[in-house]
Amino acid sequence: MSRVGRMPIAIPGGVKVDIKPEGVTVFGPKGSLKRQFNPGISIAQEGNNLVVSRASDSRQHKAMHGLSRTLLANMVEGVAKGFQKDLEIVGVGYRAESSGNKLVLRVGFSHTVEVVPLPGVSLAVEGANKIKVTGADKEMVGEMAAEIRAIRPPDAYKGKGIRYAGEVVRLKAGKAGKAIGKKL
Repeated sequence: MSRVGRMPIAIPGGVKVDIKPEGVTVFGPKGSLKRQFNPGISIAQEGNNLVVSRASDSRQHKAMHGLSRTLLANMVEGVAKGFQKDLEIVGVGYRAESSGNKLVLRVGFSHTVEVVPLPGVSLAVEGANKIKVTGADKEMVGEMAAEIRAIRPPDAYKGKGIRYAGEVVRLKAGKAGKAIGKKL
């Protein structure tokens, strides 16, 4: 049996779970999330816990067991606490501004880049070079952060660009002749 799949999911206070054949809906202070799971996976509420079990020991059911439990746990955590990804902008003249619910980036192009947040995701700018992506759905928060980073990924030679907070960018050495200087 899957080690991850057999662990119960604790339901925190203020979170309500509605289990129906067409899907599981989780309500909480940060919003509500709905997801449909594989028919071979059954979800039951036992007291203050959610228990995920599988119909058989087939290869597909084993594969879906741990995944379904993790997705459900992320839904419960998302509506209770929410998820957040932090991005940093590194580079001279590179900056971010917020305009309404949009994000306006100036990252070395001849034009500004406007980013419209995905539904259920909010974007906030701290200072001129820090962006916070927050929301209840872990997948949407990660996707939005990846889309913003893809606008100007970190350069391998100078390190300029948009990166995740704490991301280590390994810089390449560049040309050897440039480091020594010209010889005449």
